[in-house]
Amino acid sequence: MQDLGFDVLLKGSNMQRLLIGLWTSLRISLIAVVISIFLGLIVGVLMTRKNIILKVFTRVYLEIVRIMPQLVLLFIVFFGATRVFGIDIEAEKASIIVFSFWGTAEMADLVRGALISIPKHQYESAKALGMSELQIYLHIVMPQTLRRLIPLSMNLITRMTTSLIMMIGVVEVLKVGQQIIEANRTSSPNAAFGVFAAVFVLYFIACWPISMFSKYLERKWV
Repeated sequence: MQDLGFDVLLKGSNMQRLLIGLWTSLRISLIAVVISIFLGLIVGVLMTRKNIILKVFTRVYLEIVRIMPQLVLLFIVFFGATRVFGIDIEAEKASIIVFSFWGTAEMADLVRGALISIPKHQYESAKALGMSELQIYLHIVMPQTLRRLIPLSMNLITRMTTSLIMMIGVVEVLKVGQQIIEANRTSSPNAAFGVFAAVFVLYFIACWPISMFSKYLERKWV
């Protein structure tokens, strides 16, 4: 036990600190996920519109997210906003902004793909029955879109980890782990293995229910 570095988890309040750090990560991720899903549905619908201005705007937005690393976006929002615009943004708020910006684009692209995969004859049949465009989306298009989005969106949610936020000073679970390792470097040289193994288990416990919920929805809806 001691050779693997697990003993440091039992020292003082180290385990409690890891759990608090995990909650910080999950809190930021949860807020970003909720915002991303809501805005992603709206932007995804806009991506399917024939308006050329909307198409250009959403395409540029999506390409920025795909090309720009999340860490660069974090630095731009956290340090750039402070230096250039004089806006004092807290690290956690900057993290939520960046992950929501990234997650919205990813979710919107998933929504766009799900929408265009629905056969055109369903739109035409609904119009022939006298349904308005809003009714078509609410009663025909969106229910099918949501079902197709389940596996993909759950995968996106589990990928929306916030370990990069330690780079702008947010004390999340990996940051706490590094602090514990540094504090016990002399007394427990193998602390890194035990601490990061514990972090892995914590992340797995946090993400596993999401995967199980996804499978449940697939069995129920698909």
